[in-house]
Amino acid sequence: MTAAGLMRQYQVVGRKAPTEENPNPEAFRMIIFAPNPVAAKSKFWYFMRQFRKMKKTTGEILDCVEIVEKNSRTVKNFGIWLRYDSRSGTHNMYREYRDLKLTGAVSQLYNEMAGRHRCRPRSIQIIRTATLKASDLKRPNGMQFATSNVKFPLPHRVDSAKRGQKALSDRTFTTERPTTYLG
Repeated sequence: MTAAGLMRQYQVVGRKAPTEENPNPEAFRMIIFAPNPVAAKSKFWYFMRQFRKMKKTTGEILDCVEIVEKNSRTVKNFGIWLRYDSRSGTHNMYREYRDLKLTGAVSQLYNEMAGRHRCRPRSIQIIRTATLKASDLKRPNGMQFATSNVKFPLPHRVDSAKRGQKALSDRTFTTERPTTYLG
């Protein structure tokens, strides 16, 4: 599986194919992050082979729907528990992200794991996700944005006269240094 672009959240429901001995087998439901429904179904069968004696040839997919987040207009804190295989072994990890949607936080996770740990998307298994309150944050990077009086100053801007013009004037070069402090 490649994690190109934004990951999506799917609910995949599957079961063993009905037989004469078991006409109504037990169904299993999983929440899976994948870039498309085909990859989500493939990941479902990967986990079912690990947890139950079931594979694609002996089972069937009953349903595969994308889960869309209702409130995606406010920034939220997400905690993600994961397991990944590195070159030296298998490791458990907890990470925190700030994003509008859970799928955005998971996309950040895949990108960061690739950058920091050289981890391939196929070796990452997301165990659990949670939306966190500001008081539940553990990492200092997320805590600095979780205060009520957070400010985002814009220091050292170059003042431009008109929209669409160059920063200082209509000429490319000038004899005056730019004034970048507008405070």
